[in-house]
Amino acid sequence: MSTAITAPTLKPSLLTWLRQPVDNAPLVVFRWLFGLLLFLETAGAIITGWVKKNLVEPTVSFPFIGFEWLRPLPGNGMYFYYGLMALLGLLVMVGLYYRASMVLFTVLWWGTYLMQKTSYNNHYYLLLVLCFLMLLVPAHAYASVDARRKPELKSLSCPRWCLVIFVAQMGIVYTYASVAKMNADWLAGIPIKVWFANKSHFWLIGGLLQETWFQKLVVYGGIFFDLLIVPLLLWRRTRFLAFCMAIFFHGFNSAIFHIGIFPYLALALCLFFFPPETIRRRFLRKKPAFTASESPVQEISTRERLFFWFLGIHLLVQVLLPLRHWWFPGNPNWTEEGHRMSWHMMLRTKNGYASFKVLADNQLFWEYPENHLTAKQARTVATHPDLLWQYCQFLERKYRQQGYREVKVFAHTQVSLNKRPFQLLVDSTVNLAGVAWLPHQPSPWIVPLQEKK
Repeated sequence: MSTAITAPTLKPSLLTWLRQPVDNAPLVVFRWLFGLLLFLETAGAIITGWVKKNLVEPTVSFPFIGFEWLRPLPGNGMYFYYGLMALLGLLVMVGLYYRASMVLFTVLWWGTYLMQKTSYNNHYYLLLVLCFLMLLVPAHAYASVDARRKPELKSLSCPRWCLVIFVAQMGIVYTYASVAKMNADWLAGIPIKVWFANKSHFWLIGGLLQETWFQKLVVYGGIFFDLLIVPLLLWRRTRFLAFCMAIFFHGFNSAIFHIGIFPYLALALCLFFFPPETIRRRFLRKKPAFTASESPVQEISTRERLFFWFLGIHLLVQVLLPLRHWWFPGNPNWTEEGHRMSWHMMLRTKNGYASFKVLADNQLFWEYPENHLTAKQARTVATHPDLLWQYCQFLERKYRQQGYREVKVFAHTQVSLNKRPFQLLVDSTVNLAGVAWLPHQPSPWIVPLQEKK
């Protein structure tokens, strides 16, 4: 082995294994499915009214703090925005101008992700991460319009890392999803009980969902599925059984919770756990079998070494990001600090209401979210401290535009987390309009969750 293959933390044998060419069938088939799901997600957002409800009708937006310059397009602009993303999804699927289509879709999806938080979903973040990974891999090297237009692009293989990176990413997602469920509320079955209570009318299984033993099965089944599915898919002897479990698990979630494309995206990602030759035989029978050459291992270039460092940093960020909630005191399901992008999925039911006392040049006014926001926005603002803070900034700007010089805004809240008694979420004596947002420090105006003794 060449002594030129060096890296401070990666062994040469690992680098050689990651660089080894393998059949690219899983990557090609995943591109088909991924592009189709991108189309269904974005076109479906228009058809179902999601775009209208979340991006067209609201007159006040709640972008990620620091991205206030990102606003929904006026008029019918967001319909065209999502229509363009739907078209790009189809281009990705057929592999036409793949790189350009993938770059543009990623930028547009990132934009719509950042411009609104009232409909935040972990699955939207996962889609953004997967789009980023799809930018890096040559998924258009076979069975694509690009490969037909430019024969020099055509290839039967890809480096092994192109498949491994998706396995590693999903391993992180599933592991953190399992660990996040190991909390008192989930183990007590409170969120599941609340959600299933609203589904008693479901045909055939509505009654079953109300049974305590079945709810316990879902509670512990969710923990063990998320924790074990990746190891079981990696082991040849349990792979087929694990895949059948994944079909049932994600099919159940899709039918019961109606969570969009995520269950099908998770099933599509199972492609990377099967031997590439198996995927070729099942889905690409006309594709010639790839035979690895016996050529000597080439020296790793500086560019390759830097790229592997880049991939390592990406995975390190993915490992560390979900841990940041430990930096903040309190229950992240209550404070929301460090909650997003941490794979804390389906762990809570949260409801409440808020009113806002405004002192403008010593005159007292009362404001209610329903006066300016949609019903969905009002519900979300009442239970999320960062959105409460943003709404207070909005009210301050509103009164200053009316000519008032000194404006103070105080939030009065009552919120319940997982059926606990209603309690204060934020300190009603703090002028939130005059408080700076410190993203890396705990917000002292958030009232700690009071537990029963």
